Amino acid sequence: MERLSEKIKKSEVRAAARLMRLIENEEPSADDILKELYPSTGNAYVIGITGLPGSGKSTLIDALIKDYINKGKSLGVIAVDPSSPFTGGSILGDRVRMQQHSIEDDVFIKSLPTKGWKGGISKVTSKMITVMDSMGKDIVIVETAGVGQTEVEVKELAHTTVVVLVGGLGDSIQIIKAGILEIADIFVINKSEKNEFALDLESDLNDLFSLDSSREIKQGNWRPLVFKTEALNGKGLSELTTGIEKHKEFIINKGLFKSYFIKKSKKDLMQAIMDDIGLEVANRLEKKDQYKKMLAELENKDTDPFSLAKKIVNKILTKD
Repeated sequence: MERLSEKIKKSEVRAAARLMRLIENEEPSADDILKELYPSTGNAYVIGITGLPGSGKSTLIDALIKDYINKGKSLGVIAVDPSSPFTGGSILGDRVRMQQHSIEDDVFIKSLPTKGWKGGISKVTSKMITVMDSMGKDIVIVETAGVGQTEVEVKELAHTTVVVLVGGLGDSIQIIKAGILEIADIFVINKSEKNEFALDLESDLNDLFSLDSSREIKQGNWRPLVFKTEALNGKGLSELTTGIEKHKEFIINKGLFKSYFIKKSKKDLMQAIMDDIGLEVANRLEKKDQYKKMLAELENKDTDPFSLAKKIVNKILTKD
């Protein structure tokens, strides 16, 4: 029988979906399959789409999918949503609109809940990128949950980071507070038609990057580009995709394309270490009589979880 990894490398959607379910459920067998896929990865171009709630990220991605399909590109889309406080699953919202493209042969869309993970992304997002990359997708788009000031994590996974804003929502202040200036390769001012604040926001952003003091926020001498769009009717999309392509050419010419893959691999390594250590520590502690005594102290309120955790960690780290 053909291995699951071989089916995924042949772009079989059912096989990829099966692995993604294993990844979401944190099944140990998922990592064994990812090991087999890893050598065939590092080729997909990853675009991160982030921004404040209400900026129209999903609508913009819907328009980008159409544009890239028309250009003959194969796409993977990872849409990270806030988790339901009741079920832990994704709250899809207008993500449903995007699903109309799932019937396309060259488009694979996966929605993920954050499950409380920081950075507006899911803990397993990087692994999902690996799956789509190994499927041979030309482009993988990662949309963050849009939770406000925690969106900077996506920069560690994407070649190009697009920040979506809307004039009149206090964006000028918010992007500075959120650290968005440092991560954005491209700014999109969406819903700009008949929005009197869109021109002001565009001017503010361009002024910021024209000042000498803005040099420290340029990525390798890349000056962030600013585009106005109206995603619902497709206005400005051609200019935006051209801008994204310019940034791709820039990082390739600078020899940075592979370095993003290396950076992602290091993040995967650290996450794997943390997961394995956590599991190993938990398994060992459960077998220790001393741990059971510590739990009794906790139950009797002779100590607290935080002090006890530090005590346990210190014992582990100082053990010969």
